[in-house]
Formats: sequence, structure tokens, C-alpha cells
Amino acid sequence: MPLLIGHTAMVLHYLFFAYVVLGGFLAWRWPRLFWPHLLVAVYALGIVIVGWSCFLTEVENWSRERTGRAVMENGFIDFHITGVLYPAQYLVASRFVIAGVIGCAYAGVAWNRYRRRSGVSPVPVSG
Repeated sequence: MPLLIGHTAMVLHYLFFAYVVLGGFLAWRWPRLFWPHLLVAVYALGIVIVGWSCFLTEVENWSRERTGRAVMENGFIDFHITGVLYPAQYLVASRFVIAGVIGCAYAGVAWNRYRRRSGVSPVPVSG
């Protein structure tokens, strides 16, 4: 059972990471999702910058201890993502790219909000 709990926590971690990076784009379609995403993004920023603990990391490490596997000393991103999705030497650059992706999503949310409030219609695309 601890192994199943650990694997579930790992899958939820990947989903959480994907939501942090790309979830802002969901607010383009469903504007009410902006605030929940902002809270999640701030929490993720706190984990990375301030060193807040992550519940999913705690659960996954608990599972790893119970099943005799190595614990994630520096957290989920360092253990599962750095060196896999991007080389370790590009950690800082990857953080800037992620921040840029989130910033683009939020810029789109702001633009859509502006268009709705001002009555600006979308620019037609000629084909």
C-alpha cells in the first residue's frame, strides 16, 4: 500500500507541476480559474524560493522510506524533473522560462478581460 500511495503522490506531483506551468491558460477559457491558479502559482513559488514544504513531497518521501527507496532530499523538481526535462545546469533558465509561460498566460487573461469590458472584438484572421 505505501508504494501505491507514493506512486499516486508522484502522479499528483506531475499534475500539480503541469497545472502550475500551464494552468493559467485555462483562465483564457474559464476566467474564474485565474484566482485558483494564482494561489497555486504563489504556493509553488514559495516552495521553490522560500523553501515551504510540499505536502506531496512529504507523502512521496514517506512512501519511499517505507519501501526502501531513496528519499527526495531536495524535493520533487530536483529529483524527478531537473536532469530529465532539462539539463541541471539550466535550472535557473528553466525557472525563468516557466515564469515567462505563466506571465504570458496572465497577459492573455488580462487581454481577454480588457476585450470583454471594452467591447473590443477579436481581430479576424484572414486565410
